[in-house]
Amino acid sequence: MDYYKIGQRIRKFRKANNLSQEQLAEKIGISVTHLSHIETGNTKLSLQVLVNIADCLSVQTDELLYDTNIKNSYLKEEILDIISNCSTQDFYILRDIIKAAKYSLDKYKNQNSNS
Repeated sequence: MDYYKIGQRIRKFRKANNLSQEQLAEKIGISVTHLSHIETGNTKLSLQVLVNIADCLSVQTDELLYDTNIKNSYLKEEILDIISNCSTQDFYILRDIIKAAKYSLDKYKNQNSNS
């Protein structure tokens, strides 16, 4: 198991969630030093810490353990399959829904990172 790569994925998702190491460490109940060592691959993490990190970052543990390019590809295929029979009007509606959802997600992340 490559703990360095796991740590780098944790860092990537932490930053995507606009969380500092201090904020994430506090939320999952570990020291900032321990989280820093996890992110740099200098220490192993327990299963419970992995699960807590995944829960806090709203990701699956698999996304932290493995490269997600394969999973993202599968998700894209699944979305394409869902929309394959949409009309042009359906596409416009879905586009507007996705834009509104993304705007709300970004706004929520920004509000939480400032609190």
